[in-house]
Amino acid sequence: MKPKLLATVGLMALVSCVAVNKELVATGGSRADGTVDLSYEQASYETVKTDPARGLSAARDRCVAWGYKDASPFGGESRQCQVSNQYGCSQWLATIRYQCLGNMASVQAK
Repeated sequence: MKPKLLATVGLMALVSCVAVNKELVATGGSRADGTVDLSYEQASYETVKTDPARGLSAARDRCVAWGYKDASPFGGESRQCQVSNQYGCSQWLATIRYQCLGNMASVQAK
């Protein structure tokens, strides 16, 4: 292997091992359905770490503002390719959906 190619492959391997902290941001949801979607973007070479407690807190804040009592993650995440090239997807949008808890109508009636 040529030294330049070897260095490039080594650098790519090193970059792919580094975890990147990402903030979950609100990207959707439905007050009527009691759902909140929080997302982050991920490049194909990134290993992403999110803070589940901060995500739950953000979802809970949105649910409470809508009149619900709490929130809970559905579990798992969905991923959609945002940018693709000849090698596959190079940029993903990962979304975690949360369910608002507590009957909104009973909270508003009180």
